[in-house]
Amino acid sequence: MITIKCSKCKNKIFKYKKIGKGKIIRLYFDRIHKNYAIKRDGKYLCSKCENVIGIDKKKFVKMRDIAFTYSGHKIRK
Repeated sequence: MITIKCSKCKNKIFKYKKIGKGKIIRLYFDRIHKNYAIKRDGKYLCSKCENVIGIDKKKFVKMRDIAFTYSGHKIRK
């Protein structure tokens, strides 16, 4: 389980079950454990500073790599 935070204000955005190695490019909805973000006009925003974190693509959230940081452990395949 990893915790994704806003890069500007360090507010929690998502708790996510990351499987495998590699960068976080997209978040699949079935692996999102907890969502703290605001969804507006198909975009996910930080609930505190309204920084754009990602874009809704129906099956997943396409993440902006400069908009977030994360910590935690990834699960190996």
